[in-house]
Amino acid sequence: MKVLLIATNRHGRYMNNLQAQPLPLGLAYIAGYLDPERHSTRMLDLMFADDYLNEVESAVKNFQPDMVGLSMRNLDNGSNLNPSSVLPITKAVTDLVRSISQATIVCGGPAFSILPVECFNLIGPDLGITGGGGDSFSDLADRLERGTSYKDLPGLVYREDGKTTVIEQQSTSGVMKPPRLEDLDLDRYAEAGFGIGVITKWFGNQSAEKNLRPIPEVIAEVKDLGQRLGLSKFFFIANGFNIPPDNAKLFCQALIDADLKLEWNTGLVPENCDRELIDLMKESGCGLVIIGDLVVDALDLEDLAVRLDHMLQVCRLCEDAGLPYTVGQTFGAPGETRETVEQKLDFLRDINPAVANLRVGIRMMPGSKSADRARSEGRVFNDGDLLMPTFYVAKSVEDWIVDHLQAEASHHANWSID
Repeated sequence: MKVLLIATNRHGRYMNNLQAQPLPLGLAYIAGYLDPERHSTRMLDLMFADDYLNEVESAVKNFQPDMVGLSMRNLDNGSNLNPSSVLPITKAVTDLVRSISQATIVCGGPAFSILPVECFNLIGPDLGITGGGGDSFSDLADRLERGTSYKDLPGLVYREDGKTTVIEQQSTSGVMKPPRLEDLDLDRYAEAGFGIGVITKWFGNQSAEKNLRPIPEVIAEVKDLGQRLGLSKFFFIANGFNIPPDNAKLFCQALIDADLKLEWNTGLVPENCDRELIDLMKESGCGLVIIGDLVVDALDLEDLAVRLDHMLQVCRLCEDAGLPYTVGQTFGAPGETRETVEQKLDFLRDINPAVANLRVGIRMMPGSKSADRARSEGRVFNDGDLLMPTFYVAKSVEDWIVDHLQAEASHHANWSID
């Protein structure tokens, strides 16, 4: 069977200011799960397309797929001041494919999984897949080829008798098949973003230690990508590279011992960092770290002072080691006051990041504490309304926070506000 996989993400900036054109790694992993003996697979990435609908039309007409998979990476660009939804693009692609092809259209990806019923009803595919999707999408392709039933597949979304149904997901085996990256413009991604993504830690509800990928497995994948595709710039996806710190140090030492001559970037959480780790990161080829802001659902002065002190310590470690970093701060969380705003601004004035991202508000998601807080304060909305960019900003600061931050940012060339 012919399978066309389309990455619909075309947002090249995070929060409208920081250039970040992430490679569609999830879709590449989906392609890697498909059995090449049974399916002929092609990938179409719309990130760099000048006329994305024309490229979709050409790909569909030339390849004549039996199945089209659409990957939605994000619901929007994460910006409160300059919001932009990705849903219209995916909807337009779906409508175009349906108008020129009889292929089964399947939608999935991280954004789709947040609100699968609402996304499904808006975009209008034939089927959807929630969660990681590799096993289920591959199994779905096999069953469609054989013409057998598929409505028991974990994570499947389908519509029948006017009702959209979501089958419960199941935990995967944890066996990871290598991504298929050959169909992507790897040179352009290496230049456009933070590097080619490589997963070093699974995202899940287990402890950080249990979510870790074995270090030799990651080193082998990086080495293979270097030898086979000539890649040397990577972004290690870990949701906190330094957690746990001992494993992070072992990982850096393994990179040093392998002598792969890499340039790599990653994200740190503002805790469990010391000079030994930062030195090992730099020695092993780390060129930039993204220091994440720990967004909380209720601010108090004492807790904020502790959190900012932890962030300051990590920033100072990077500065002392000569390791460039970016840092973020969120303004407008529940409990925000003029005093907490000034504490955050004092912190930002005291450091020297490559970029400081000042975010106005918290992007509300279904089931989030910020959404619950907004409802308790009298805002009326359904979970489905959160498909579009919707933010919580504390009432105590909402009337003046944007003007205040913009005035402060005018004195700092490396500050951006969204």
